[in-house]
Amino acid sequence: MKKVYGSATEALDGLLFDGMTIAAGGFGLCGIPELLIDAIRDAGTKDLTIASNNAGVDDFGLGVLLKTRQVRKMMSSYVGENAEFMRQYLSGELELEFNPQGTLAERMRAGGAGIPGFYTRTGVGTQIAEGKEHKEFGGETFILERGIVADLSIVKAWKADTTGNAIFRKTARNFNPPAAKCGKVCVLEVEEIVEPGTLDPDHVHLPGIYVNRLIQGQHEKRIEQRTTRAA
Repeated sequence: MKKVYGSATEALDGLLFDGMTIAAGGFGLCGIPELLIDAIRDAGTKDLTIASNNAGVDDFGLGVLLKTRQVRKMMSSYVGENAEFMRQYLSGELELEFNPQGTLAERMRAGGAGIPGFYTRTGVGTQIAEGKEHKEFGGETFILERGIVADLSIVKAWKADTTGNAIFRKTARNFNPPAAKCGKVCVLEVEEIVEPGTLDPDHVHLPGIYVNRLIQGQHEKRIEQRTTRAA
């Protein structure tokens, strides 16, 4: 079965539709599937629900989809550093489902493992718990969180073989593996594609069974924050 495609546009062909849910890997500007995000922007797919740790920045990452008003709802744990996100949310144009960071990661992991929900103490007694089922275990109160199953996963890795076995470089591993696993279809972008047998099996972070399509491309290396100090 063919997995390697010539471009992000080709890899997403037939997978996009208005109103879909997308799980996106990455943390801040680290390990984000920028080529696939740009291709979704160019496709004009709208009314998107996106599960991602964050919403990028104004002109990069998921921020480009917010700029073009293609996102209806974000499921995120951190939404700072994006002025357009803030503007749309405060004006009521964008729906936001806040998730504690660990809860979001576990919701993705659970969805990929076929687990429909789980109980956690995180968020009990806060706005996060409003409207959710509460249950006691061992005298402690827990809330029910639902696993996330997305229509599409878009993720980025450092290197993969042609069957989709992938390695993430350092902290770019972040949300990419759970995001990849919770999608009904997973499209992966990488910096380098190699032949099967090239990668050490012990170094593979994401087995190719989870990857349906992949592309190789050039990526922009951005630094999210800069700290300066006076002499």
